[in-house]
Amino acid sequence: MDRLLGLPEIASQHGASLDHVNNLVHWLMLILFIGWGTLFVYMLWRFRSGKNPTADYTGVKTHASSYAEVGVAVAEVFLLVWFSIPLYSDRVDALPPPVDENGVERVEVRVIGQQFAWNIHYPGPDGVFGRTDASLVDEQSNPIGLDRDGAGADDVTTINQLHLPVNRPVLIYLSSKDVIHSFFIPEMRVKQDAIPGMQFPVWFVPTVTTKEMQKIKGDDAFTYEIGCAQLCGLGHYRMKGFTYVETEEEFDAWMAGKVEEALDVGEGDDFWG
Repeated sequence: MDRLLGLPEIASQHGASLDHVNNLVHWLMLILFIGWGTLFVYMLWRFRSGKNPTADYTGVKTHASSYAEVGVAVAEVFLLVWFSIPLYSDRVDALPPPVDENGVERVEVRVIGQQFAWNIHYPGPDGVFGRTDASLVDEQSNPIGLDRDGAGADDVTTINQLHLPVNRPVLIYLSSKDVIHSFFIPEMRVKQDAIPGMQFPVWFVPTVTTKEMQKIKGDDAFTYEIGCAQLCGLGHYRMKGFTYVETEEEFDAWMAGKVEEALDVGEGDDFWG
């Protein structure tokens, strides 16, 4: 069914569950389309003018349509109660702990959308996000207004480049600087609106590295794309970033290099890598 719907390959832990619900909904829609379509054609034939030259004010007395409507309602409640609500609760209410029972630490990232880019902000080795202040915003050198004093000294920032380790929970704090955007990574089955003045937690576990997906697709140039799924202005078409899912060693090496760059920045300067 996934291929029939044209869905991309799954690259996250929860992707299969989400696709399962999506498939069930499409099967229900297909059954309804065939059922009501067949009924419509039957009605055109059954009550054609040639067979019914005069109006029949009594009509057909049957409760079949009522039974069909009840059946559809039951199917929709079943999908909602047994599949959709539990899946929603798992993704929204049950956020991953800082360290799970296997000792695996989650990765925390701030993603701030703006016209027309994704600003990425990692806490440094201290694990604490630095303070941000609107008065410090410089669209060229410091778009999120990060204060490099204190906890922000070792923070890592990038534009449109989200690096993540494979097989570790990723918790993204999503927000927006200006208008409504929508953070969308198709292969991860992640899509969430970013609304000004609000911050939303979004989490998932990447299970396929970028290099592995390149082999699966047979495309050495493939990279997970971050799209904006909400029309956000004239430059909406070019608002896209890239997600690089790497091994633990590759991610640690990348992060170490970025932290070193951040710490090398002179006092009073800003770093945006």
